[in-house]
Amino acid sequence: MTTTPDAPSRPGLGSFWRELPREARLLLTIVAIEFIGTGLVLPFHVVYLNEVRGFGLSDVGLMLALPPLAGFVLTGPAGVAIDRLGARVMLLTCLVLMMSGNLVLAFSETIPVASIGLALTGIAFGISWPASQSLIAGVVPRESRQRYFGVNFALLNLGIGIGGIAGGLLVDVDRTSTFQAIYLGDALSYLPALGLLLGPLRHVAGRPVHDPETAEAAVGYLAVLRRPAVLPLLVLSFVGAFVGYAQLNTGMPAFARAVGEVSTRGLGFAFAANTAVIVVLQLVVLRHIDGLRRTRVIAAMGVVWALAWLVLGASGLVSGTIGATLLVAAFASVFAFGETLLQPTIPAIVNDLAPDHLRGRYNALSSASFSLPSIIAPPFAGFLIDHGLAEVYIGVLVVGSIGVAALSVLVVEPRLPGDVNGVKTDPPAL
Repeated sequence: MTTTPDAPSRPGLGSFWRELPREARLLLTIVAIEFIGTGLVLPFHVVYLNEVRGFGLSDVGLMLALPPLAGFVLTGPAGVAIDRLGARVMLLTCLVLMMSGNLVLAFSETIPVASIGLALTGIAFGISWPASQSLIAGVVPRESRQRYFGVNFALLNLGIGIGGIAGGLLVDVDRTSTFQAIYLGDALSYLPALGLLLGPLRHVAGRPVHDPETAEAAVGYLAVLRRPAVLPLLVLSFVGAFVGYAQLNTGMPAFARAVGEVSTRGLGFAFAANTAVIVVLQLVVLRHIDGLRRTRVIAAMGVVWALAWLVLGASGLVSGTIGATLLVAAFASVFAFGETLLQPTIPAIVNDLAPDHLRGRYNALSSASFSLPSIIAPPFAGFLIDHGLAEVYIGVLVVGSIGVAALSVLVVEPRLPGDVNGVKTDPPAL
């Protein structure tokens, strides 16, 4: 395809930053700091609960289903509250709950107490996804959202990577205090965001203004689900979340420890490799997917993830060796490339579909489609891995990843308007 001399060039990061509203730039400045705390604990939930606190692996699988379950239950009310009270108020609530949950987890010596801590973090997650996505959509212009979501994801992972390395170097399964320290560190990491929302951003994303003519449409979720493309998009998100993040955060560490016999330090560096790839590639990927159909980008992600799960499965063939550690790190790196294709696209599709007065509900439904797989995934992974069915576990994820590609192209794409799917059309000639 030839390029005409007056074809617009893809904007660079500098121009993107300059064109953002002040509020959007402030939000980006604290992302990495907040997620350093997340990186401290993310690779080690299974290790902490199973090897440090002594809870059985099957029990841990059930316990780790609590956060997404609590989040899933609260997602619907959270969407309604966002549309009525505003995204900022709900995000402040989320930050307080997340800090409280981490404090409880740090000192949990029994399953009931640990479950309370996990439930608090889950409730916070159920609020945070729709609240943060709605807040971003409220301050970032439509034409900049895909790039914003991508840059936000890169900074988020920079924080997780730094935290993952620090956590891997700090924790020792023979010293409970080291794990308590990382959970306390995670709690403290939310203070900058809390201060920003209470200070410079206290006037952002407040109570939405509703048009009386559209107020009736905002009463329930059924009206949203009946809208074109919404339900197929949610199905796609569900399957993608099940074979993706739900397994990355619980199933992968369980597989790496129980089957690949990878050390906690190796796990920390695998998550760091995941982050490094995202930080290095995300901006490059953003430039190359600009103007492409978002559904085709998601389909490519499904193929990449299928390859990643095959790499993880291979680590079980050389368990207990440096080769297993390298394969787990390779899995995390390949998986990360898929993430750079997913994160700019799904949130942009959801928020380009959503009208302002229903934005909280749209994002709540999207959050629910990601949360539900996380309820199913931990017990699913824990049961199969604990019962020597690791090959079946990997096989299901490979087939599911290919299914994501098929769903994206064959089911979702025909139902999306071209502009929502990222297709840029030239203005009509005069």
